[in-house]
Amino acid sequence: MPLTPAALRALAHRTLTRQPSVQVALNDMGFLQADPIRAPARAQDLTLMQRVRGYRAGDLERLYPTLDAEEDMLPNYGFVPRRVQALLHPREVGQTRIEREHPDLLDEVRALLREVDEVHPREVAARLGRGRVANAWGGQSAATTRALDALHHRGEARVTRRASGVRLYGPAPHLAALRERPLPVEDRVRGAVHLLAALYAPLPEASLGYLVSLSGFGLPHLRGELRTAFRRAVREELHGETVDGLRYVWPADWDVSTPPAPRGVRIVGPFDPLVWDRRRFAHLHGWTYRLEAYTPAEKRQFGYYALPIFQAERAVGWANLRAGGGELRADVNFAPGVRETAALRRGLETELERYRRFLGLEA
Repeated sequence: MPLTPAALRALAHRTLTRQPSVQVALNDMGFLQADPIRAPARAQDLTLMQRVRGYRAGDLERLYPTLDAEEDMLPNYGFVPRRVQALLHPREVGQTRIEREHPDLLDEVRALLREVDEVHPREVAARLGRGRVANAWGGQSAATTRALDALHHRGEARVTRRASGVRLYGPAPHLAALRERPLPVEDRVRGAVHLLAALYAPLPEASLGYLVSLSGFGLPHLRGELRTAFRRAVREELHGETVDGLRYVWPADWDVSTPPAPRGVRIVGPFDPLVWDRRRFAHLHGWTYRLEAYTPAEKRQFGYYALPIFQAERAVGWANLRAGGGELRADVNFAPGVRETAALRRGLETELERYRRFLGLEA
C-alpha cells in the first residue's frame, strides 16, 4: 500500500522513542545538535528531554565527563559517541585565520596541553596572552580561545567538560591513535550518510542531500567522497517512495508497514530531529515553521524561540516558553484551522507540567 503523509508523520515520531538514560539516547541518535540559546533551555537539553525519562535541564553537562560522548562537528556542532567521532577523524583542515594572524600560537597552546589534563580558556589566555580576535558570530574572543577551538576541530584537543557553559579542554590521545590508524575512507563517509538517514528519516531525498553537504564541515577534505556515498545510498542502499511528488528515503531495515501511533501532546525544540527539516515539516503539516531568534523583533511571526507543538503525529501550533521567578510562562499559538479542544488543552497542561519538572520549577 502506498505511503501517505499521515503515515510519514507517524513514522517520523520513531525518533521520540523514550530511552532509559542519556547514554542510551546518545548511542541511539548518533548525533545531538547543540545550541547555546536558552529559551527556556539549551537545544541539546530540549532534545534529550523528549527522549530520556526524568531528564532535567543541565543533565548532559553534568554527566558528560562520565559518558562515552565528545563534542564535535558533523552537519552542525553537537555531541557524538566516540564510535561516531571515529568517522570524523583524522580531519584535514586548511590554515585558519588564527594561524595566519598568530603563527606561533597553536604550537604554544599544544605545548601547554601536553602539561595538563584539563585547562580553562581563561588560564590559557592568562599564560599566553595575545589579545582578542573576531569570532564566527561577529563578537570578540581571546586569540588563545580561538586557538583552542582550532586544535579541537583538528582533533588535537578534546572538550573535557563545561564549567557554567564554558568549554574546558584537554589532550585527545584517542584521536591521536586514529591519526595513526584511521578507518577506511569508504567506511567513514558511508557511516556518516547512513547515520544522517536514520536520525532524520523519513526525509525527502533532497533534504538528506543538504545534510550531507552540511557534513562537509565535519569531513572537510572528504566532501567529494560524501557526495558519492550519498548517491550510492539513495540509489542502492536506502529504501524510498514518492509521496505527493516528493521522494522520501529511510533505512532499509525499517518496517514502514506498521508506523507507530503517537499519542498526547509534545512541545519540541527547533533543532529536534522531528522538526529540523523544514521542507518535510511544510509538506507533512501544511504550514511553514521558522526559527526567528536572529530575525528582527518587528518582523517575527512566531516569536524569538518558537517550539513546535504536536498533538499525536500532527504539528498543531507553537509555544514560546520563558522561565522566571520560579514560574513557567507559555505563549501558545495554533496553526490555521486547528481547533483548541478540551483534549488539546489537557494535553498542553500535562506537557507544560513536564517542562516545569524539567526546568526544576515544580511547586
